Amino acid sequence: MEGNLKAHLISLTKYSCIPLVQTNRTHTLFCDMGRTLTYPKRSSNTVNRYKHRATYDLQAIHAIINSSQVLHVSFSPGPSDPFPAILPMIGQMGSFDYPSAGIDEPLDCYLHGYVSSRIMNLARDSEGDGLPICIASSRVDGLILSLTPNSHSYNYRSAVLHGYAKLVTDEAEKLYAMELITNSVLSDRWEHSRVPPDRAEMSSTVILKVKVVDGSGKIRDGGVSDEKKDTTNDEVTSRVWTGVVPVWETFGEPVPSPENKVKEVPDYITRFVADKNDQNRRYAREAIHITLPAEEQH
Repeated sequence: MEGNLKAHLISLTKYSCIPLVQTNRTHTLFCDMGRTLTYPKRSSNTVNRYKHRATYDLQAIHAIINSSQVLHVSFSPGPSDPFPAILPMIGQMGSFDYPSAGIDEPLDCYLHGYVSSRIMNLARDSEGDGLPICIASSRVDGLILSLTPNSHSYNYRSAVLHGYAKLVTDEAEKLYAMELITNSVLSDRWEHSRVPPDRAEMSSTVILKVKVVDGSGKIRDGGVSDEKKDTTNDEVTSRVWTGVVPVWETFGEPVPSPENKVKEVPDYITRFVADKNDQNRRYAREAIHITLPAEEQH
């Protein structure tokens, strides 16, 4: 039944503009008149500070998750440990049931890990919906240097997902997730490596499938935002430089391993490096020139 509801949701949001709510256990999504699917606002994911920077749009949130090299996954380790646990993990949004689903549609989050790690053991032993976890991702796009320290900020993109994690036991889905995650490290890497994994590799690798319950994002783009009391102070403005230092992730020139026997770096690698560097640089620079929202204009 859940699969039918999900397929119906995707179909309707592609071809109609009627408001839509899906209310099964794992996905509750809303479609506004502009055909945008959003996560429901709950106490767990509603942004309270700088609400105007918040987004609940699936496309924006999933894009932030998928563009991050590392995701931070937090969970409760159990009653014997008072501290919440948080792990850096590799993951990617996708849908095994609907592999052609776009980034703006309902997706699961697949996480890669080792068979005997604590989070995998907890997920293996969990009952019901699975292990409750939180997934977080952040990217910094610029340093906002204002007249006063209190007005300093970042241009940034951040996203948080809440959901229930279970181990993937179906081999076809596990291979799908492993390919998805491998290609998120570097596009087309899966087909240009020794695949499929052998039995030992399949046994030692575990994939967590997270059914997302809700999510939210927070994005800051634009330039400096200073208060009038400072911008009208000639003594301050004459000695304090203000502006934005763009920040972007840069991939360097590939360095061959000592065992490498391929003479030239393959085109798909050099193309990936060039494209990523260009995308990251353009985003950081263009973000500076986006008009600040009214809430941040003084």
